[in-house]
Amino acid sequence: MAVEYYDFGPYKIHHSSVFHTTDLSFAFVNLRPVVPGHVLVCPKREVKRVADLTDDENIDLWRITQKLGRQLESYHNSSSLTFCIQDGPHAGQSVPHVHIHILPRKSGDFENNDDIYEEINEKEKELKRKLEVDIERKDRSLEEMAQEADEYRKFVL
Repeated sequence: MAVEYYDFGPYKIHHSSVFHTTDLSFAFVNLRPVVPGHVLVCPKREVKRVADLTDDENIDLWRITQKLGRQLESYHNSSSLTFCIQDGPHAGQSVPHVHIHILPRKSGDFENNDDIYEEINEKEKELKRKLEVDIERKDRSLEEMAQEADEYRKFVL
């Protein structure tokens, strides 16, 4: 039987938003991307901190991140990548499940390159507030996210 949802901390990620899986990890499109191609990679097992990953999970997570980063950079005609991990609540981690942000970067996408980290933090805080309280959301639809995931599945072998 196919998986309908993937656990991401206390949240459920619909399978249509997931575009790559291994035995240990999965990658999915972002509900509120900071830049085009902003995706997340995380272990299937709910792990709160990087230090709690097994060696196999750590290797798999970074192997997928490296592979997808290269493919997303090419797909989005980018020249660079930002990889971001917030490891623990005081580091800005809003979902207590290890995850790596992959963000394809282009010249001029942010006036100051480091502003992207503040944008990520703001998006995560905003998402957490919206998920905790049932307010009208401006998130992407499941259909929009599924369409993006379908595009990425084409190049993930």
